Amino acid sequence: MGPSGPVTPVGRTRYDRTKRLLDVVLAILLLLVASPVMLAVAVVIAVTLGRPVLFRQARPGRHGELFELVKFRTMRPVDVAGGVVTDRDRLTRLGRRLRATSMDELPTLWNVVRGEMSLVGPRPLLVDYLDRYTPAQARRHEVRPGITGLAQVRGRNAMPFPERFAHDVWYVDNRSLRMDLHILVETVGAVLHRRGITAPGNPTMPEFLGNPTMPEFLGGTELPGQGGADHDAPAPSGPDGRTAPLGDLTGSRGAAGHWPADWRTG
Repeated sequence: MGPSGPVTPVGRTRYDRTKRLLDVVLAILLLLVASPVMLAVAVVIAVTLGRPVLFRQARPGRHGELFELVKFRTMRPVDVAGGVVTDRDRLTRLGRRLRATSMDELPTLWNVVRGEMSLVGPRPLLVDYLDRYTPAQARRHEVRPGITGLAQVRGRNAMPFPERFAHDVWYVDNRSLRMDLHILVETVGAVLHRRGITAPGNPTMPEFLGNPTMPEFLGGTELPGQGGADHDAPAPSGPDGRTAPLGDLTGSRGAAGHWPADWRTG
């Protein structure tokens, strides 16, 4: 429940139509304004890392449908002979700076224009994860994925997966113009202060390995894992299962549609 009460399904449907228009207008404006910066970044990447300049990878979007995510490349290719295998080895100094400032995300605005993503929504994660979600966690795919989202301004990559998914599903049930504007403003602060860029002990973010059924994991403990968001290997899609309430979500904070009154990120 948000500060002014729950958002009704009719209200969310109406807002989704308005949100799409706002996404297109703002994404085009941002692309125009950022085009000189994007050109400069592309040149630097081409000189330091070579081509391709862009990182492309299949990601699940709304209803789990796959689309090609586009970002600036931040990692070297895997080179087993040269000992460049892990994300820590592959991530370059330039790549760390691009991620710290979120400039690697600028090409993703094109995904917004194409209708595959939104400015605000659950982050599009790896295809491999589709068959690892609980039915409740899979509800994060009921909306278009976003460049930023509630989980990103609450903790970004430093947030354990169960808590991150709980934020995502709560957003799905309570999205509104007011919330999206607040998240966009808070995103600017998170980027400027470089909060949550990496998970503890990981150069990017750990891999989501699924939800253990052992009682000690049910309180929202993060799973150990390896691998970051720039892994290249695609995987088959899994079930969509989007009917369970938020209360069934591992590590959630209550029943569907409810969240502490201090949902504001500031």
